[in-house]
Amino acid sequence: MKLYPESSLWSEIAYLAYHLHWDLETLLDLEHADRARLIELVADMNQRAWDTLSNA
Repeated sequence: MKLYPESSLWSEIAYLAYHLHWDLETLLDLEHADRARLIELVADMNQRAWDTLSNA
């Protein structure tokens, strides 16, 4: 069984906690695929916000 790197898990949790303001327990309860999908969606929203600011 291959374990997911602990440092990657904490990076993901920190990213989502910073952007979504969810508590640690909620973030730890997420399945990896759900956490990865949320990270992708938040990153897309951030990119669109930066693009909007850059084009203003």
